[in-house]
Amino acid sequence: MRIHIFGASGSGVTTLGKALSEELNIEYFDSDDFFWLKTQQPFTERQNPEIRNTSVSEKLHTTENWIFGGSIIHWGENVFPAFDLIIFLYLPSELRMERLRKREFERYGDELITHPERAKKYQEFMDWAKDYDHNTGIANRTLKAHLEWLSDIDTPLIELSGDYELPQKMDIILNQIKQGNLLAK
Repeated sequence: MRIHIFGASGSGVTTLGKALSEELNIEYFDSDDFFWLKTQQPFTERQNPEIRNTSVSEKLHTTENWIFGGSIIHWGENVFPAFDLIIFLYLPSELRMERLRKREFERYGDELITHPERAKKYQEFMDWAKDYDHNTGIANRTLKAHLEWLSDIDTPLIELSGDYELPQKMDIILNQIKQGNLLAK
């Protein structure tokens, strides 16, 4: 089974992906692990797209069952194997932005206030994340772009829109997987 989960930053993709991975006993891969270089300050240096695509393609083509979390809409053609299921998460902007603020402060603490460069990166990230719903041109990963990408996909899809608790999401997805006989793959 090959599952792709995506949505805006802060929508719960990683949390859901890891929980499903544990429940289904299949590996979870996060797009951030391929998109960003491992640096002392995480999420600051992008991986070369050619290296990123080769790395993710090799990993996913040589692993039988997996869950891949994160947006891939601009990664290129023929990078990913066919998905058996796509899960799209949408969380209203206000809730998502509050989650992101909390996460960033848990990650970086007072540095977001006391360190000028970290404060600047934080503000840029928050502006980028907010643009998901507003599509003002800051980001190329927007709700509009995600919906356009989904309109071209011919794969079973579960859309979860709203503030579901993790157990609710898990129940919905696992029931759909069982009904669609996707567990046999």
